[in-house]
Amino acid sequence: MPFLRISVPAGKGAEFKKTVGDAVHDAMVASIHVPADDRFQVLSEHRPEELLYDRGYLGVDRSDACVFIHVTMKRGRTPDQKKAFYAAIARNLHDRAGLRKQDVMVILSENEVIDWSFGNGEAQLAGT
Repeated sequence: MPFLRISVPAGKGAEFKKTVGDAVHDAMVASIHVPADDRFQVLSEHRPEELLYDRGYLGVDRSDACVFIHVTMKRGRTPDQKKAFYAAIARNLHDRAGLRKQDVMVILSENEVIDWSFGNGEAQLAGT
């Protein structure tokens, strides 16, 4: 039940965004066992002045192609699963979209099942 916000540089086009969304979703299915039909993503393009980042923070050499992926998901994955997830995203985006692994930033935010409503004003996962 992850919810993703994926930010890409402007001008890449719809096919690029679809490829990025597919690559990230496939990484979730493979590495953190998200069901294949559990897909909720917001993909947005941003002009250079709207994507601000340090090009060398923590020794990572970022370019103008930098992509930001913010994942909100239920708590419960192990550190090893999270590391496998990050690696799978970077690998998929490199292989499918031609992105350098240095240009893929992932942020995870975890919460509890009560923090989700998938419609009807109900907390489906919390048993209401």
